[in-house]
Amino acid sequence: MTDDITARLQAALDRDDALTLFRGAIARESITGNEANVVDFLEARMRDLDLSGLTRTEFLSGRPNIWGERKGAGQGADRGKRLLFIGHTDTVHVDGWREHWAGTEREEPFAAPIIDGAVWGRGSGDLKAGITASLAALALLDKAGIRLKGDVAFAFVGDEESGQPGTGISAGIKHFVGRIEAGEVAAPDFTVYVEPTRLAVYAAQIGFFITDITITGRSAYFGVPELGKDALRASHAAMTALWKHSDEIAARAEHRLVGRGFLLITGLTGGGYIAVPERCTLSLIRKLLPGEDLDTAADEIEAAVRGAISDPEISVEFAYPAGRDHSLGGTAAEIDQTRNEVALLSDAMAGAMSGRGGIEGAPFWSESPFFVNRLGIPAVYCAPGDIRNCHTFEEHVDVEEYLAGIVGFAAFMARYCGVAK
Repeated sequence: MTDDITARLQAALDRDDALTLFRGAIARESITGNEANVVDFLEARMRDLDLSGLTRTEFLSGRPNIWGERKGAGQGADRGKRLLFIGHTDTVHVDGWREHWAGTEREEPFAAPIIDGAVWGRGSGDLKAGITASLAALALLDKAGIRLKGDVAFAFVGDEESGQPGTGISAGIKHFVGRIEAGEVAAPDFTVYVEPTRLAVYAAQIGFFITDITITGRSAYFGVPELGKDALRASHAAMTALWKHSDEIAARAEHRLVGRGFLLITGLTGGGYIAVPERCTLSLIRKLLPGEDLDTAADEIEAAVRGAISDPEISVEFAYPAGRDHSLGGTAAEIDQTRNEVALLSDAMAGAMSGRGGIEGAPFWSESPFFVNRLGIPAVYCAPGDIRNCHTFEEHVDVEEYLAGIVGFAAFMARYCGVAK
C-alpha cells in the first residue's frame, strides 16, 4: 500500500530530469583508474544540490573521492539520525563491447540508450543507477517541500572494481573510512551502499579470498621421466584434495541469506614440451559465510594441499593477490535483519514498487565490511539494477525500477532522518 509520503514523492518526481542525471553519469567513462571523469560530473550535480562540506580529494594521484552532506534542520533532542549513501565511481572495462553490439543501438558502451524500457551501458547497474538515484532522491525531497531533521551524507569512492593492472584494492574507501576514524568526517548512524539489488535490501554478504598456488617439481626428458618430479601430477592430487575440502566446507553450515561456503578452482596453467612438467599454478576462490575467519580458512586450504603432496622434493607456494579489508581478501558481513532501519528501507522500496524491498543476502563482495566490521556501523546494500547482468555485454537497468529507487530512497530518508515541521 502506498502511504501519503510515497504518493507525494511520486507526484513530484520529474522522470525526464531523473533519467538525464542517470544517463549523464553513464556517459562519463570511468573504468577503474579514470574515476576523475565521472567525479567531475558528480561534483557539479552535488553543488547543484547545495551540499555543505563538499570535499574532493585524491586517494591516489589523479584519482579522487568526493563527499558532501545536507545538514538536517533538527536541533538538540529533536535532531534526527545521520544517514550515509555511498558507492564506487569506477566500472569494469568494455573490452569486446563494441564488437559484440556492432551495428546496433547498443554499440557505444557509454551512450546510455533507452531500449525496451531500460537504460543500457557500462556502469548503468554497477553502479551509476544507485549513485544517481540517491542524489535524485534528495532533489525529490526538495521539490516535494520535505525538509529532514537529520543529516544525509553522500560519498563516492574509487578503486572498488578489480581487473585493471595495479588497481582494485579498495584504495578509495580505505582513504574515506580513514577520514572517519580520524574524526575528519562525521560517522553515520546507518549506511546504504548503492550496489545493485533490484531494490531488495541486502543485510548480509559473502566474504572471499583468491589463492594462487605454485607447485614446482623438476623437469626431465620424456624418455627418462624417472629423473623428474611431475608438477602436473602433484597438481592433480592437490585439486582432488581441494574439491574434497570444498565439499566439507559446504556441509558445515548454511547461512539463511547467503547459502553455503565453498571453494572454486578457477584455473590451471603449466606443463612442459615433451618433458616432465616442472611447474604448475592453480588459482581458486573461496566463498566465506559471515562468522568465518579468513586466516583459518586459508590455513585449511594450505594444509589440504600440502597433505596431498607428500614428495619433499616438490615445493608449494601460496599467494593471496586480492586483499581488501583483510590482507588476504574481503571479510563477510551481516547485520541483524530485524533492525528498524532495515524494515524502514524494505518498506520504502516495497511502497515505491510492488514486489520489491525483500530482505536478502549479497551473492557478491563489495565494501560494506569497511563499515560493519571495521567501523562497527550498520550497513546494507540497496539500489536499482541487477547484479546478474553487470560486468557483461547485457548491462542495463529497468527505467521504472530506477525511478522507483529514487522514490524509495527519498521515502527512506524522510522516515529514517525524520521530517522537520
